[in-house]
Amino acid sequence: MKSLKNTAQLIQLCTKARGIDLKTIFILLCGILFGKVYAQKTKVLNFATFHMTYTPDAHKVKFNEKDDKNKKEAYKIAKMLAEFKPTIICVEVLPTKNEELNADYGNFRENKDYTPKYGGEIALIAYEIGKMAGVNKIYGIDEQQTAAYNYNIGKELENQVDSVTSKKYSASIFKEFMVAENLSVLEKLMLFNRKETLQKFINLNADILTHISTKGNFEGADEASKFYRRNLRIFSNLNQIPVNNDDRIFIIMGATHSAFLDEFMQRSPKYQLVDVENYLK
Repeated sequence: MKSLKNTAQLIQLCTKARGIDLKTIFILLCGILFGKVYAQKTKVLNFATFHMTYTPDAHKVKFNEKDDKNKKEAYKIAKMLAEFKPTIICVEVLPTKNEELNADYGNFRENKDYTPKYGGEIALIAYEIGKMAGVNKIYGIDEQQTAAYNYNIGKELENQVDSVTSKKYSASIFKEFMVAENLSVLEKLMLFNRKETLQKFINLNADILTHISTKGNFEGADEASKFYRRNLRIFSNLNQIPVNNDDRIFIIMGATHSAFLDEFMQRSPKYQLVDVENYLK
């Protein structure tokens, strides 16, 4: 109400002042309103991870979620991230599973001996953060209807215009990531959340496919667009969660999804990304 009162006072002053026309008043009002919207952005900690349980993904990081050492390290990481004090947590689960997800999370919060149905990073990190921060509800924002796309089209397509660029790039990135196998869990996650690494995930899983085509066609680009569509739908699922000005959103997903969300949220009028490096130390 105070901001509306101030705006009304500004209009009165502008209308009384000489040389200020309606167009100028409109521009001033737009600036005020835009500034208010911008100032009310919701803080988001968008956390990229490898899957800590079974995944059908082509590229996996070796991790035994039942190993005591791994569990202890994951708990320490969850404790670091809980310092963000989220009020909303989002995970890589379909929204249609939210009731089941939250029943599982509720049992986890209430019974220390309970074995969660949702394992991996959801139980080891998301549930632990939620419990520490007192988060009441967890949201699934994944999308699977358009998930299938042919990442291996470069190995199948004949008579390609460029049969080299994609293969060379992918081989170099895989070689680079192989070195990460020797890192600790924390070191791996710190690597995954670096800006340059997130860009490599997008390139490796989507953009590099644009180099794969036959003359005058777009076979690789069309496959990459399917993956873009899935991630845009994941972002749309996030945007359907009710949020107020005081909310703080923690998102944990596979690193490539996180990389896309990072791109989308950097341009969003609604969200303000918080640097993960502020919490992983």
